[in-house]
Amino acid sequence: MSAPLDLSYSPEVAEATKPIYDRVKGVIPEVEWPFHAPLVAAINRLKKERNAVILAHNYQAPEIFHTVADIVGDSLLLARKAAETDADVIVLAGVHFMAETAKILSPEKTVLMPAMDAGCSLADSITAADVRLLRERYPGVPIATYVNTSAAVKAESDVCITSGNAVEVINSLPGDEVLCIPDEYLAKWVATQTTKKVIAWKGHCEVHERFTGEQLRAYRTQFKGDITIIAHPECPPDVLAEADFVGSTAKMQDYVEGQQPKRVLLITECSMADNLAATNPAVEFVRPCNLCPHMRRITLSNILESLQTMQPQVHVDPAVSARAKLAVERMLAVGKK
Repeated sequence: MSAPLDLSYSPEVAEATKPIYDRVKGVIPEVEWPFHAPLVAAINRLKKERNAVILAHNYQAPEIFHTVADIVGDSLLLARKAAETDADVIVLAGVHFMAETAKILSPEKTVLMPAMDAGCSLADSITAADVRLLRERYPGVPIATYVNTSAAVKAESDVCITSGNAVEVINSLPGDEVLCIPDEYLAKWVATQTTKKVIAWKGHCEVHERFTGEQLRAYRTQFKGDITIIAHPECPPDVLAEADFVGSTAKMQDYVEGQQPKRVLLITECSMADNLAATNPAVEFVRPCNLCPHMRRITLSNILESLQTMQPQVHVDPAVSARAKLAVERMLAVGKK
Protein backbone atom coordinates (compact mmCIF):
# COMPACT_ATOMS: atom_id res chain seq x y z
CA MET A 1 0.00 0.00 0.00
CA SER A 2 1.38 3.42 -0.96
CA ALA A 3 1.95 6.05 1.68
CA PRO A 4 -0.82 8.66 2.06
CA LEU A 5 -0.24 11.94 0.29
CA ASP A 6 1.00 14.88 2.31
CA LEU A 7 -1.69 17.51 1.76
CA SER A 8 -0.26 20.14 4.08
CA TYR A 9 0.22 23.72 2.90
CA SER A 10 3.99 23.74 2.99
CA PRO A 11 6.28 26.53 1.78
CA GLU A 12 7.13 24.29 -1.19
CA VAL A 13 3.46 23.93 -2.12
CA ALA A 14 2.90 27.67 -1.69
CA GLU A 15 5.80 28.46 -4.00
CA ALA A 16 4.83 25.86 -6.61
CA THR A 17 1.20 27.02 -6.78
CA LYS A 18 1.82 30.77 -6.59
CA PRO A 19 1.60 31.28 -10.40
CA ILE A 20 -1.71 29.42 -10.39
CA TYR A 21 -3.12 31.53 -7.56
CA ASP A 22 -2.03 34.72 -9.28
CA ARG A 23 -4.43 33.81 -12.10
CA VAL A 24 -7.42 33.29 -9.81
CA LYS A 25 -6.86 35.67 -6.90
CA GLY A 26 -9.68 37.86 -8.18
CA VAL A 27 -12.25 35.09 -7.66
CA ILE A 28 -10.73 32.87 -4.92
CA PRO A 29 -10.17 34.63 -1.57
CA GLU A 30 -6.61 34.43 -0.27
CA VAL A 31 -7.83 32.84 2.96
CA GLU A 32 -9.16 29.84 0.97
CA TRP A 33 -6.02 29.15 -1.05
CA PRO A 34 -4.13 27.16 1.66
CA PHE A 35 -7.00 24.63 1.59
CA HIS A 36 -7.02 24.32 -2.22
CA ALA A 37 -3.30 24.54 -3.01
CA PRO A 38 -2.15 21.12 -1.67
CA LEU A 39 -4.93 19.40 -3.61
CA VAL A 40 -4.15 21.39 -6.75
CA ALA A 41 -0.46 20.49 -6.53
CA ALA A 42 -1.19 16.80 -5.95
CA ILE A 43 -3.71 16.59 -8.80
CA ASN A 44 -1.43 18.31 -11.29
CA ARG A 45 1.40 15.97 -10.33
CA LEU A 46 -0.71 12.81 -10.47
CA LYS A 47 -2.38 13.55 -13.79
CA LYS A 48 1.06 13.68 -15.40
CA GLU A 49 1.88 10.28 -13.95
CA ARG A 50 -1.42 8.85 -15.24
CA ASN A 51 -1.20 10.58 -18.64
CA ALA A 52 -4.59 12.06 -17.81
CA VAL A 53 -6.46 15.15 -18.93
CA ILE A 54 -9.06 16.90 -16.80
CA LEU A 55 -12.12 18.26 -18.58
CA ALA A 56 -14.00 21.02 -16.74
CA HIS A 57 -17.36 22.35 -17.81
CA ASN A 58 -18.03 26.10 -17.76
CA TYR A 59 -20.19 25.60 -14.66
CA GLN A 60 -17.39 24.17 -12.52
CA ALA A 61 -16.10 26.11 -9.52
CA PRO A 62 -13.09 28.38 -10.19
CA GLU A 63 -10.77 26.29 -8.00
CA ILE A 64 -11.29 23.44 -10.48
CA PHE A 65 -11.84 25.37 -13.72
CA HIS A 66 -8.74 27.56 -13.47
CA THR A 67 -6.26 25.42 -11.52
CA VAL A 68 -6.36 21.76 -12.59
CA ALA A 69 -8.39 21.64 -15.83
CA ASP A 70 -6.60 21.02 -19.13
CA ILE A 71 -9.64 21.53 -21.35
CA VAL A 72 -12.57 23.81 -20.49
CA GLY A 73 -15.78 24.66 -22.29
CA ASP A 74 -19.25 23.32 -23.03
CA SER A 75 -20.02 19.61 -22.85
CA LEU A 76 -19.58 18.69 -26.53
CA LEU A 77 -16.39 20.71 -26.95
CA LEU A 78 -14.90 18.91 -23.95
CA ALA A 79 -15.59 15.47 -25.42
CA ARG A 80 -14.31 16.43 -28.88
CA LYS A 81 -11.09 18.00 -27.58
CA ALA A 82 -10.42 15.04 -25.29
CA ALA A 83 -10.73 12.66 -28.25
CA GLU A 84 -7.99 14.64 -30.01
CA THR A 85 -5.46 14.27 -27.18
CA ASP A 86 -3.02 11.40 -26.69
CA ALA A 87 -4.09 11.02 -23.05
CA ASP A 88 -4.89 7.56 -21.73
CA VAL A 89 -7.28 8.85 -19.06
CA ILE A 90 -10.07 11.44 -19.09
CA VAL A 91 -11.33 12.89 -15.81
CA LEU A 92 -14.69 14.57 -16.29
CA ALA A 93 -15.36 17.52 -14.00
CA GLY A 94 -18.97 17.94 -15.00
CA VAL A 95 -22.06 15.73 -14.88
CA HIS A 96 -22.68 12.13 -15.85
CA PHE A 97 -24.05 12.55 -19.39
CA MET A 98 -20.90 14.50 -20.25
CA ALA A 99 -18.74 11.59 -19.13
CA GLU A 100 -20.84 9.25 -21.29
CA THR A 101 -20.35 11.53 -24.31
CA ALA A 102 -16.60 11.56 -23.69
CA LYS A 103 -16.62 7.75 -23.58
CA ILE A 104 -18.67 7.57 -26.79
CA LEU A 105 -16.12 9.71 -28.64
CA SER A 106 -13.09 8.10 -26.95
CA PRO A 107 -14.04 4.44 -26.34
CA GLU A 108 -10.39 3.38 -26.04
CA LYS A 109 -9.70 5.80 -23.18
CA THR A 110 -10.44 5.32 -19.47
CA VAL A 111 -13.09 7.86 -18.45
CA LEU A 112 -13.27 8.72 -14.76
CA MET A 113 -16.28 10.39 -13.13
CA PRO A 114 -15.27 11.66 -9.66
CA ALA A 115 -18.91 11.68 -8.47
CA MET A 116 -21.19 9.21 -10.21
CA ASP A 117 -24.23 10.86 -8.60
CA ALA A 118 -23.53 14.13 -10.43
CA GLY A 119 -26.62 13.90 -12.62
CA CYS A 120 -28.77 16.39 -14.52
CA SER A 121 -32.47 17.21 -14.14
CA LEU A 122 -32.74 17.73 -17.88
CA ALA A 123 -31.08 14.44 -18.81
CA ASP A 124 -33.25 12.68 -16.22
CA SER A 125 -36.44 14.10 -17.75
CA ILE A 126 -36.50 11.62 -20.64
CA THR A 127 -35.65 7.95 -21.23
CA ALA A 128 -34.91 5.82 -24.28
CA ALA A 129 -38.38 4.29 -23.92
CA ASP A 130 -39.90 7.79 -24.08
CA VAL A 131 -38.11 8.46 -27.36
CA ARG A 132 -39.34 5.20 -28.84
CA LEU A 133 -42.92 6.18 -27.91
CA LEU A 134 -42.45 9.61 -29.50
CA ARG A 135 -41.32 7.91 -32.71
CA GLU A 136 -44.52 5.86 -32.70
CA ARG A 137 -46.66 8.92 -32.02
CA TYR A 138 -44.98 11.08 -34.67
CA PRO A 139 -44.01 8.65 -37.46
CA GLY A 140 -41.56 10.09 -39.93
CA VAL A 141 -40.82 13.22 -37.87
CA PRO A 142 -37.07 13.66 -37.29
CA ILE A 143 -35.94 13.56 -33.65
CA ALA A 144 -33.30 16.14 -32.72
CA THR A 145 -31.96 15.48 -29.25
CA TYR A 146 -30.03 17.87 -27.05
CA VAL A 147 -26.56 16.62 -26.09
CA ASN A 148 -27.66 17.09 -22.45
CA THR A 149 -29.09 13.56 -22.45
CA SER A 150 -27.99 10.03 -21.68
CA ALA A 151 -26.21 7.84 -24.20
CA ALA A 152 -29.33 5.62 -24.38
CA VAL A 153 -31.49 8.59 -25.40
CA LYS A 154 -28.97 9.77 -27.98
CA ALA A 155 -28.95 6.24 -29.41
CA GLU A 156 -32.70 6.47 -30.12
CA SER A 157 -32.39 9.82 -31.89
CA ASP A 158 -31.79 10.86 -35.48
CA VAL A 159 -29.38 13.67 -34.68
CA CYS A 160 -27.98 15.55 -31.70
CA ILE A 161 -28.01 19.31 -31.21
CA THR A 162 -26.36 21.80 -28.88
CA SER A 163 -27.80 25.11 -27.72
CA GLY A 164 -25.31 26.74 -30.07
CA ASN A 165 -26.13 24.83 -33.27
CA ALA A 166 -29.76 23.76 -32.69
CA VAL A 167 -31.26 26.10 -35.29
CA GLU A 168 -28.71 25.21 -37.97
CA VAL A 169 -29.08 21.47 -37.42
CA ILE A 170 -32.88 21.55 -37.26
CA ASN A 171 -33.08 23.61 -40.46
CA SER A 172 -30.96 20.93 -42.19
CA LEU A 173 -33.48 18.17 -41.44
CA PRO A 174 -36.09 17.03 -43.98
CA GLY A 175 -39.77 17.91 -43.64
CA ASP A 176 -41.72 20.72 -42.02
CA GLU A 177 -41.85 19.26 -38.50
CA VAL A 178 -39.20 18.27 -35.98
CA LEU A 179 -39.16 16.87 -32.46
CA CYS A 180 -36.76 18.97 -30.39
CA ILE A 181 -36.17 17.16 -27.10
CA PRO A 182 -35.97 17.18 -24.12
CA ASP A 183 -35.62 20.89 -23.17
CA GLU A 184 -38.99 22.60 -23.59
CA TYR A 185 -37.58 26.12 -23.38
CA LEU A 186 -34.77 25.48 -25.85
CA ALA A 187 -37.38 24.04 -28.24
CA LYS A 188 -39.61 27.10 -27.82
CA TRP A 189 -36.67 29.39 -28.51
CA VAL A 190 -35.71 27.36 -31.60
CA ALA A 191 -39.32 27.68 -32.80
CA THR A 192 -38.86 31.47 -32.92
CA GLN A 193 -35.78 31.06 -35.13
CA THR A 194 -37.11 28.60 -37.74
CA THR A 195 -40.09 28.15 -40.06
CA LYS A 196 -40.43 24.49 -39.05
CA LYS A 197 -43.08 23.31 -36.61
CA VAL A 198 -41.13 22.40 -33.47
CA ILE A 199 -42.61 19.77 -31.16
CA ALA A 200 -41.28 20.00 -27.60
CA TRP A 201 -40.91 17.73 -24.56
CA LYS A 202 -41.46 19.09 -21.04
CA GLY A 203 -37.92 18.72 -19.74
CA HIS A 204 -36.23 21.57 -17.89
CA CYS A 205 -32.89 22.49 -16.34
CA GLU A 206 -33.47 23.05 -12.64
CA VAL A 207 -31.03 25.98 -12.66
CA HIS A 208 -32.30 27.90 -15.69
CA GLU A 209 -36.01 27.38 -15.03
CA ARG A 210 -35.75 29.31 -11.73
CA PHE A 211 -35.06 32.62 -13.48
CA THR A 212 -38.01 34.91 -14.27
CA GLY A 213 -38.63 37.90 -16.49
CA GLU A 214 -39.74 39.83 -13.40
CA GLN A 215 -36.27 39.30 -11.87
CA LEU A 216 -34.58 40.69 -14.96
CA ARG A 217 -36.83 43.76 -15.04
CA ALA A 218 -35.99 44.39 -11.38
CA TYR A 219 -32.27 44.33 -12.17
CA ARG A 220 -32.77 46.81 -15.03
CA THR A 221 -34.58 49.13 -12.62
CA GLN A 222 -31.91 48.71 -9.95
CA PHE A 223 -29.12 49.67 -12.35
CA LYS A 224 -31.19 52.28 -14.23
CA GLY A 225 -30.84 50.30 -17.45
CA ASP A 226 -27.05 50.38 -17.32
CA ILE A 227 -26.69 46.60 -17.57
CA THR A 228 -26.34 44.01 -20.34
CA ILE A 229 -28.41 40.87 -19.83
CA ILE A 230 -27.13 37.67 -21.43
CA ALA A 231 -29.30 34.54 -21.14
CA HIS A 232 -29.01 30.87 -21.97
CA PRO A 233 -31.79 29.45 -24.21
CA GLU A 234 -32.65 26.87 -21.54
CA CYS A 235 -34.34 29.76 -19.68
CA PRO A 236 -38.13 30.34 -19.84
CA PRO A 237 -39.48 32.46 -22.71
CA ASP A 238 -40.27 35.48 -20.51
CA VAL A 239 -36.60 35.56 -19.48
CA LEU A 240 -35.33 35.36 -23.05
CA ALA A 241 -37.72 38.16 -24.05
CA GLU A 242 -36.01 40.47 -21.54
CA ALA A 243 -32.44 39.55 -22.53
CA ASP A 244 -30.15 41.63 -24.72
CA PHE A 245 -28.42 38.50 -26.03
CA VAL A 246 -29.39 34.82 -26.04
CA GLY A 247 -26.80 32.13 -26.63
CA SER A 248 -25.08 28.95 -25.56
CA THR A 249 -22.37 29.00 -22.90
CA ALA A 250 -19.73 29.26 -25.64
CA LYS A 251 -21.56 32.14 -27.34
CA MET A 252 -22.08 33.89 -24.00
CA GLN A 253 -18.35 33.71 -23.39
CA ASP A 254 -17.59 35.00 -26.89
CA TYR A 255 -19.99 37.91 -26.36
CA VAL A 256 -18.40 38.96 -23.07
CA GLU A 257 -14.84 38.61 -24.35
CA GLY A 258 -15.60 40.36 -27.64
CA GLN A 259 -17.93 43.15 -26.51
CA GLN A 260 -16.48 43.77 -23.02
CA PRO A 261 -19.74 45.24 -21.70
CA LYS A 262 -19.38 47.45 -18.62
CA ARG A 263 -21.83 45.49 -16.45
CA VAL A 264 -23.24 42.04 -17.20
CA LEU A 265 -26.07 40.00 -15.76
CA LEU A 266 -25.29 36.43 -16.81
CA ILE A 267 -28.47 34.35 -16.71
CA THR A 268 -27.05 30.88 -16.31
CA GLU A 269 -25.25 28.81 -13.66
CA CYS A 270 -23.46 31.16 -11.26
CA SER A 271 -19.98 29.67 -11.51
CA MET A 272 -19.70 30.69 -15.15
CA ALA A 273 -19.70 34.34 -14.07
CA ASP A 274 -16.90 33.59 -11.61
CA ASN A 275 -14.87 31.89 -14.33
CA LEU A 276 -15.37 34.71 -16.83
CA ALA A 277 -14.61 37.32 -14.17
CA ALA A 278 -11.16 35.81 -13.68
CA THR A 279 -10.22 36.52 -17.30
CA ASN A 280 -12.29 39.67 -17.92
CA PRO A 281 -11.39 42.01 -15.06
CA ALA A 282 -12.83 45.09 -16.80
CA VAL A 283 -16.34 43.61 -16.79
CA GLU A 284 -18.52 43.87 -13.69
CA PHE A 285 -20.59 40.73 -13.20
CA VAL A 286 -23.89 40.95 -11.35
CA ARG A 287 -24.61 37.48 -9.97
CA PRO A 288 -28.16 36.18 -9.46
CA CYS A 289 -26.51 33.11 -8.00
CA ASN A 290 -28.31 29.95 -9.04
CA LEU A 291 -25.92 27.04 -8.54
CA CYS A 292 -26.22 23.56 -10.05
CA PRO A 293 -26.21 21.07 -7.16
CA HIS A 294 -24.90 18.35 -9.45
CA MET A 295 -21.89 20.35 -10.64
CA ARG A 296 -21.07 21.08 -6.99
CA ARG A 297 -20.66 17.35 -6.37
CA ILE A 298 -17.33 17.52 -8.19
CA THR A 299 -14.58 18.69 -5.85
CA LEU A 300 -10.81 18.87 -5.84
CA SER A 301 -10.84 16.11 -3.23
CA ASN A 302 -12.81 13.61 -5.29
CA ILE A 303 -10.88 14.48 -8.45
CA LEU A 304 -7.70 13.55 -6.58
CA GLU A 305 -9.24 10.37 -5.19
CA SER A 306 -10.45 9.39 -8.65
CA LEU A 307 -6.93 9.75 -10.06
CA GLN A 308 -5.47 7.79 -7.15
CA THR A 309 -7.88 4.86 -7.42
CA MET A 310 -8.70 5.10 -11.14
CA GLN A 311 -12.35 4.86 -10.11
CA PRO A 312 -15.25 5.30 -10.71
CA GLN A 313 -15.02 4.48 -14.40
CA VAL A 314 -17.76 5.26 -16.91
CA HIS A 315 -18.79 2.53 -19.33
CA VAL A 316 -21.27 2.66 -22.22
CA ASP A 317 -22.64 -0.46 -23.87
CA PRO A 318 -20.84 -0.72 -27.24
CA ALA A 319 -24.10 -1.17 -29.19
CA VAL A 320 -25.63 1.90 -27.53
CA SER A 321 -22.40 3.82 -27.98
CA ALA A 322 -22.26 3.13 -31.72
CA ARG A 323 -25.81 4.40 -32.30
CA ALA A 324 -25.33 7.43 -30.06
CA LYS A 325 -22.09 8.29 -31.84
CA LEU A 326 -23.93 8.21 -35.17
CA ALA A 327 -26.38 10.87 -33.89
CA VAL A 328 -23.47 13.04 -32.74
CA GLU A 329 -21.61 12.58 -36.04
CA ARG A 330 -24.71 13.57 -38.03
CA MET A 331 -24.78 16.80 -36.04
CA LEU A 332 -21.08 17.47 -36.63
CA ALA A 333 -21.50 16.84 -40.35
CA VAL A 334 -23.98 19.71 -40.59
CA GLY A 335 -21.34 22.20 -39.48
CA LYS A 336 -18.96 20.92 -42.17
CA LYS A 337 -21.34 21.43 -45.08
